[in-house]
Formats: sequence, structure tokens, C-alpha cells
Amino acid sequence: MAPVGAVLGSGGDMVIPLYDKDPFEAPYRPYVTWSLIALNMLAFFAELASPDTDAFTTAWGVTPTAITSASVVAPWHAYATLFTGMFLHGGWLHLLGNMIYLQVFGDDIEEALGRGRFLFFYLLCGLFAALAYVASNVSSSEPMVGASGAISGVLAAYLMLKPCAKVTVLLFWRPVRLQAMWVIGLWVGLQLFGIVAASSDDEVAYSAHFGGMLAGAVLFFFLRPDHVGLFECVEGD
Repeated sequence: MAPVGAVLGSGGDMVIPLYDKDPFEAPYRPYVTWSLIALNMLAFFAELASPDTDAFTTAWGVTPTAITSASVVAPWHAYATLFTGMFLHGGWLHLLGNMIYLQVFGDDIEEALGRGRFLFFYLLCGLFAALAYVASNVSSSEPMVGASGAISGVLAAYLMLKPCAKVTVLLFWRPVRLQAMWVIGLWVGLQLFGIVAASSDDEVAYSAHFGGMLAGAVLFFFLRPDHVGLFECVEGD
């Protein structure tokens, strides 16, 4: 049984972000973002080292039927998967795609919120993404894994923070500079298309993406410090 992937790479072969500003010139050190990336990688290595990777992801991924029956069967473990599932991935491409997005956009949100608030923000986005998946797939026994529910919240916050910031992306494998509103807007459009065109064998958790994105928008609005503005459109590279 293959796990359902909350993966930002839906359509990601078309647009791959590389960086928004020169990573070697940034004075801020995003230690929480780097730590989250490291935890995701360590969790993936644990999956690879397990005797049965499918059993591992089934045990620690978010399975709706396990959550909805949590009052009867191992409630602590079922509820724990709402957090553990966001650190697991279904393969190398799944992991790398999500970590690229987290590295490019996460550092700016960490800098805006501060390290403690950013960690709280990230985990809550992942939690609400997992709950959205459970709510929209109540009778499903397919486990969901992946960080992109939480990262979707980061994208929503980035769009609110600096919609006009230039991001270097690979667009059909050619590097170009685009404003964040177009990069993230294209990703949102691909999610909408995915929902409409989703087939029975589609293994992308679109509901988790939108759950994380909505949570990210609301949480960023309330958690941001007073000096952090919204939708400041400052042109420039």
C-alpha cells in the first residue's frame, strides 16, 4: 500500500524554486529551517533503515481511519501521527522537492516571525494540514506522509509578506526570475487543476495543501510581530 504524499512537487517538474536572494549574502541564519530540513532527512533515513518501509509509513503516517477511531485504538499513537507524518516522505524526489521549497521560502518566514514563533507556526500548519486530510478522507485507510502541508502554510505566509519579491526558478528547466506572486500563484493553480483532474490513482493530498495554506495565512496574520507588514510590494531583485 503506497502512502499518499502531501508533496509540493505536483507540477513541480515545471517550476522548481532555487533561491529568492543570494543565500551567501543573507546575514540571518535560519537555524530552525535548517533543523527542520535535518529532521526530515533523518526521518527519511530511518524509513530506509527500517526492515519494512511500507509498515513504517503506515505506522507513523496520518491514517484517517486510525484518527477517527482513536478513542478505541491506541489514541496516543494515532494522534502522534498528526505530527510524525509531516516528517516522513515517500521517496527521494518527494523529500528533495519539499526540502527545496522549505529552504527557499522558510528562512524569510523564520526571520519575520522569529525562531520560536516560526517553529510553532510550522508545526501548527502541518497539524491543520493533516486534520484537513483526515476530514476530507474520513473512511480512508491510506496513510499520508510529507512536509508540504506545513510548507504550504509557509508559502501562504511568504505571499502575504513579500508578494513582489523576485524568486529564481527553473521554469521548464530554464532559470528565470519571477515575482513570488506568480511562482506561488502558479503552484496554487496547479493544486486547483489537480483537484479537478484528480484520478483514483492520484497520490497527492491536495486537501492537506489547502488546509496548510489556509492555516498559514491565518496564523501568520496573528503571529507576526507588529513591525512586520503585509503585502508590501517592493520591486527589485
